[in-house]
Amino acid sequence: MTAISDRPQMLPEEFEEFARLLARTAERIRPELINGKLGVKPVPGGDHGRMIQWLLRICIQARPELYLHDQGLKIQGYRGSFARPDGTLAHADAFVGTAEWAETSGVLMVAEVTSYDSDTNQRDRVEKPRAYAEAGIPVYLLIDRDSAEVTVYSQPDGVRYETAQILPFGKTVHLPEPVGISLDTEPLKNWVR
Repeated sequence: MTAISDRPQMLPEEFEEFARLLARTAERIRPELINGKLGVKPVPGGDHGRMIQWLLRICIQARPELYLHDQGLKIQGYRGSFARPDGTLAHADAFVGTAEWAETSGVLMVAEVTSYDSDTNQRDRVEKPRAYAEAGIPVYLLIDRDSAEVTVYSQPDGVRYETAQILPFGKTVHLPEPVGISLDTEPLKNWVR
């Protein structure tokens, strides 16, 4: 994601209007507003997309009542953020009838796959864990292509996640309740540079 402005001045209503306009004119980028910072997230490439497909398949096989959605979320922190996780695990019908940006109630987990860009450290490893914890999302799964590691954040306390488990690709990762799914991360080795 490329930061457009470091000024935390954009109001949530202004962001929603900006996102609607951008969607009509630039289909290759996706806007986000995290902690008041406006940024754009490029549409993911093939390896990135394949990692999300892998996760989607495992989630559906383990918990058929759930789905890994591509859904924008309103992250109601102190600045009113809007994030578009790479995957949002919730009941299959959780977002039926919602707009582009949905509330986080009913979200069990969000997943992000790091991008090979200059903002990924700040965005995926610093800002998003805090924003997702503030929103009370029970589990944040970070698939880090730079370090070939998976980080499972859990137990949000309203400010941060109290637990962060880091494992290298190739290990089995246990996603805690309310997700309750185990991931054999060996295949992830095939989709990193």
